[in-house]
Amino acid sequence: MDDWTTRVAAVWADAGSRPEPEVEAAIESLVAERPADDAIAVFELAGVRDYVGREAEAEPLYRRALELGLDEPQHGQAVIQLASTVRNLGRPDEALALLREEFAGHQEHPLADAATAFAALALADLGTEREALVAVLRALAPHLPAYGRAVTAYADELLD
Repeated sequence: MDDWTTRVAAVWADAGSRPEPEVEAAIESLVAERPADDAIAVFELAGVRDYVGREAEAEPLYRRALELGLDEPQHGQAVIQLASTVRNLGRPDEALALLREEFAGHQEHPLADAATAFAALALADLGTEREALVAVLRALAPHLPAYGRAVTAYADELLD
């Protein structure tokens, strides 16, 4: 991890104990050290805009960071955070499409369960709470050694 990344991580690690404007200023200062086309810096700027509740400003920044090209884990994080942002902006159908496009069929992805959680929120917003519950139960089942098979079976029954 380079010095810049370490300093960014330190800001985020301490974010809960600092006022939001201070966190935002610290991230903005770090982003200013990087070129305008640095995908990770753009991603961090998007994240801090999102963090302070300025989702409308975060959305194009997430899209720009993805366009510039991010490696994992930032790529997956950016997709999840963009999906969460567009959901918060009242577009749960778009959020669900983003998550499905990126994570469908990739249960081995380290962020697959997180993507499922955000997809479930979008499904609930769309009025399909039962489908949301099934998605969450299926994501949870592999983490339940003694009950995973039963939870999966019950989840399947919910769709019948």
